[in-house]
Amino acid sequence: MSLLVIDWSSVGVKTAQFILSFSILVTLHELGHFITARWFKCRVEKFYLFFNPWFSLWKKKKGETEYGIGWVPFGGYVKISGMVDESMDKEQMKLPPQPWEFRSKPAWQRLIIMIGGVVVNVLLAIVIFIGITWVWGEEYLPAKNMKYGVYTDSLARSIGIRDGDHILGVDNKPLDNFATLESEILLKEAKSIQVERNGQTVNIDVPGDFAKKLSKNKQMSGMVFPRFPAIVDSVSKDAVFSKGQLQKGDKLLAINGRSFEYYNEFNQIKQGYKDSIVSINVLRGVDTATVRARVDSKGKLGFTAKSPYDLLGVVTKNYSLMQSIPVGFNRCWEMLDRYVTAIKQMFTGKVDPKDSLGSVISIGNTFPSKWDWEKFWTLTGIFSIILAFMNILPIPALDGGHALFTLIEMITGRKPSDKFMEYAQMVGMILLMGLMAYALGLDFWRLFK
Repeated sequence: MSLLVIDWSSVGVKTAQFILSFSILVTLHELGHFITARWFKCRVEKFYLFFNPWFSLWKKKKGETEYGIGWVPFGGYVKISGMVDESMDKEQMKLPPQPWEFRSKPAWQRLIIMIGGVVVNVLLAIVIFIGITWVWGEEYLPAKNMKYGVYTDSLARSIGIRDGDHILGVDNKPLDNFATLESEILLKEAKSIQVERNGQTVNIDVPGDFAKKLSKNKQMSGMVFPRFPAIVDSVSKDAVFSKGQLQKGDKLLAINGRSFEYYNEFNQIKQGYKDSIVSINVLRGVDTATVRARVDSKGKLGFTAKSPYDLLGVVTKNYSLMQSIPVGFNRCWEMLDRYVTAIKQMFTGKVDPKDSLGSVISIGNTFPSKWDWEKFWTLTGIFSIILAFMNILPIPALDGGHALFTLIEMITGRKPSDKFMEYAQMVGMILLMGLMAYALGLDFWRLFK
């Protein structure tokens, strides 16, 4: 029986980033509805970050609007007078329409109010990606810099990729950024991968069902990784030595006489020596040395290895503010294109939904365990464009559902009845709640399987 071990400090950092990110996204999304509603002189009764069934953590009435923070961190809302929304306020809808109510406004004004949140999320994503490009530039590991090649897992080996292969391209197009290899295969449905092996170019065919397998595999890891030597970068104060000591710059060569060349080989070998003292041969400068150290119960020796990015050399492109604008636009649309492609693959059966869907647990887990502002804003930008796309889908209870009914009204000249809108809202909410419950169940299954 395996036990679920939780690093609570890591969970705390991830949770804090998740709450801050989605507080920004939800507040600005609802602000899009709020501003457009007030622009057209609609009365906004409530503006809430998070949901507040039964009670609120904080609330304050200012003018006609109650501002507040709820205790269920799954979104937020604005309650606009005379609108059938998640509050399902049927009593208000039984009264005669008032001039300040949503239902009294022309269809074109109601349409703008409905898409206001989506527009704000799109603009926010664009601004974030422009800002990221300007402040941090673009940093990546070129495939050509991977002089030691790759090491593989069983999925990569199943199609013919081998340890030591140098990735050249995908579908006969040169691969520049190594990190994009899996997304090229997964989202662009690549048919072949070109690698260099023993000085020869080898063409590897990608099977038709490989995207589904890769999607499932990415829940745990990936399929190919940079190969690099095991060189000490820093030594933990908790490391235990009985002879000598590891030093920064040491290159590890062997454990208990079992030699290796690369970090992945070292990592595999040391797992067999948990809770024991091992003899480690290292290259220190031009000399060799022997160190005796303890491998703890988790298979760790108490040092941090130099990352492949430091050893192999990353490339950083810096941009001026004006240069960042088109690059930021492109990054935003690329993210949207990837997400839409992933949705299509789920609906066409090329990717199994249970391997791709996730709830707030999966979303929160995408944030790093240490606070990193670049990653934080990158993920916030990605989630902003995803939130915009999801909300514009023509599903009752979402902004897109309301917008669709309004467009139909504008085309046909016939407005759906309040009763129809109530039933549509209920159906949409049931569908959404069912999907959320399914996604949450998948996450718990992944945690405890």
